[in-house]
Amino acid sequence: MSIIVTGAAGFIGSNFVLNWLNNNNEKVVALDKLTYAGNLENLKSVETKPNYVFVQGDIGDSKLIAEIFQEHQPRAVVNFAAESHVDRSIHGPDDFMQTNIIGTYRLLDEARSFFNALNEDAKKQFRFLHVSTDEVYGTLSSTDPAFKETNQYEPNSPYSASKAASDHLVRAWHHTYGLPVLTTNCSNNYGPFHFPEKLIPLCILKALQGQDLPIYGDGQQIRDWLYVVDHCRGITTVLEKGVVGETYNIGGWNEKTNLEVVHALCDLLDELKPLDDARSYREQITFIKDRPGHDRRYAIDATKISNELGWKPEETFETGIRKTVQWYLDNQDWVTRVQSGEYQHWLNKNYS
Repeated sequence: MSIIVTGAAGFIGSNFVLNWLNNNNEKVVALDKLTYAGNLENLKSVETKPNYVFVQGDIGDSKLIAEIFQEHQPRAVVNFAAESHVDRSIHGPDDFMQTNIIGTYRLLDEARSFFNALNEDAKKQFRFLHVSTDEVYGTLSSTDPAFKETNQYEPNSPYSASKAASDHLVRAWHHTYGLPVLTTNCSNNYGPFHFPEKLIPLCILKALQGQDLPIYGDGQQIRDWLYVVDHCRGITTVLEKGVVGETYNIGGWNEKTNLEVVHALCDLLDELKPLDDARSYREQITFIKDRPGHDRRYAIDATKISNELGWKPEETFETGIRKTVQWYLDNQDWVTRVQSGEYQHWLNKNYS
């Protein structure tokens, strides 16, 4: 038995592979295109395991995907592969359309061909789990109830629009072709191996380098924060117990404004890595022009997965953010190696 994990060298994908291999012996076929955010160093601790195979490739490469299916005969596909950063989608939407829409389509269609050739017992076991985002639901006011699985899709950025399209494709391949799919929509993840373009790792690293901590607009945008290992546990739970064709929201029950998050990071750094002159890292906070189409609030209602499948997050924001800050302090060599020239160019373009 084996599973295919796409986007396996990225932030959430690599954490999922590590968590999976630490908890069972089933083989993982890890597929990743290794673009700027895919980093094989994330998977270094498992590279010698006999039940781990890495393949460099694109989910949009139908020939390669067909070969992987035939060689490894998976019982499941877990699809993390996606371009996933809103700012990048604003400046360059084409990659998002190609990977998130066309790539998902080609992966689905090869999965359909493979599934159709299985015997009846194997068909009953097979699953295609698609990992999506809360951003497909659009934005909330401060008083709106959190997103449920039944919320209307109202994406507001090229990134969220491309993910919404991929979700619709997954649904259509189930209803039209009978492919046994599951979809998860998660809130903002944080934790180890997070590429330093997102808010939490970006601010940790800029704080340590003595640079300004850039906060969009007034910093009052609200997000629900989910520790990445909790997310991985949630995906595993859906894969094992989820009802075919259903969608499950995975959230952390931790709504925080961006400014609250950065204040928490600064306070932890004041404790764990104090500045020589005893100043607070909060003094490095600076406010910059808001980005176009910036959603005001996301919040996930994770009642369904809790009540129906028995999953709940183990980490609070306070315990998870402490683990995250400590990980970045302990892994500065990893940080240095992922900060390529491309990343520096992107930082200058967005935050100068």
